[in-house]
Amino acid sequence: MKKKLSVASLAVAAVAAATLMVPAAQAADTVNIYGGFTGAQAEGFQAELDKFGAANGITIKFTTLASFDTDIRVKVKAGQAPDIAIWPQPGGLLEYSSVLEPLDNLVDLKAIKSTLVPGWDTLAVKGGKTYGLPVSANVKSLVWYNPANFKAAGLSVPKTDAELTKLTATIKAKKLGYPWCVGIESGGATGWAATDWLEEYVLRFGGVATYNSWWKGKTAFNSPVVTKAGNKFAEIALTPGNVNGGGKGIAATSFGNTAALFASDKNKCFMMRQGSFITDFFPDNIKAEYKNNDFTHVGVFKLPTPAGATDAVLGGGDLAAGFNDNASTKKVLGFILSDKLGQGDYLSKYPSYLSAHKTFPSTGYKNPITKNIAQILAGSKAFGFDGSDLSPAIVNATEWKELTNWVAGKKTMKQAFAAIDASWSKA
Repeated sequence: MKKKLSVASLAVAAVAAATLMVPAAQAADTVNIYGGFTGAQAEGFQAELDKFGAANGITIKFTTLASFDTDIRVKVKAGQAPDIAIWPQPGGLLEYSSVLEPLDNLVDLKAIKSTLVPGWDTLAVKGGKTYGLPVSANVKSLVWYNPANFKAAGLSVPKTDAELTKLTATIKAKKLGYPWCVGIESGGATGWAATDWLEEYVLRFGGVATYNSWWKGKTAFNSPVVTKAGNKFAEIALTPGNVNGGGKGIAATSFGNTAALFASDKNKCFMMRQGSFITDFFPDNIKAEYKNNDFTHVGVFKLPTPAGATDAVLGGGDLAAGFNDNASTKKVLGFILSDKLGQGDYLSKYPSYLSAHKTFPSTGYKNPITKNIAQILAGSKAFGFDGSDLSPAIVNATEWKELTNWVAGKKTMKQAFAAIDASWSKA
């Protein structure tokens, strides 16, 4: 899932490369990996590492860092860097390029890149060198719903944006409940879920070229295309009666808690736009159903694209990089960056795992919903990686803060966007 840079870490986001230290080479048959995976995802990843390690005479240990962005910085500065680290943000990974080994020297880069979904191979490139590639992916352009609630209310899954708008109006007109479950609270990273909503529509209304220009700071937030995207988000989330509690409720509701709302038979909030990783936040009973391919309370469809806009897919993922060129490090990187990762025990423990490789066999996805999401990703002709994850840290944090201020009614959209645009001068 997306794990944003903490605001507390921004002051040290530009630590000089000279202060970063790498550790002495570890035993050749031991490889340590640090990342932010937790729960079933960490268990599934470790299970595959154990199997690969046993077959290759390597002990591989994955360690979860609770606050990855802060913890990895501390480890590296203290000379305790792992052999491999996995970042949820390409921008964060590239901060360490001076002490990372270019993947050009570690793996068969050409072969690995040839199997990736277009767009995933250039996310962590600097100075013509590739420093990171994906080990997992997520799709964000998804709307989750409760089939039981839809059936009871006589509702149908919309196929177009016009049908989605009509469905929203029908739910309100019949007083069935709230059409949408939306929450953007996330502790120190409150606001990131709002960035996803905005990115969805900038990507569609502007296309890939404009989208990339936007997250690079070359297209302003207060430009016509981003304003149009903001108005579309507001139409869905800030129209009275669309979301429980309105804008203030959205700002105060944890993004994870919305998973419990939409899956409930009692809390009638019918739809939730969220990434594929949201399955980690399902209530335990829904997780159990989902793992057993029982979809009584869980359904998903692709977020429809407005008429005349680009039919694109927004996503994110976790990218791995190496701190040394030990033979064992090379071998493990070659495995976790390939389409072979996920074909072992990963999916049995973590059914929501998605590969960023177009060559990953669809038969590997035993969960029909995960398989459907994987096909959405693999078949995407226009793909946009999470823009705020690619932007400079100070811009990223300002975006969370100002979008929250806008949603909560503390600022107008124009004022919030102006503040974000101004933050580029500090990047």
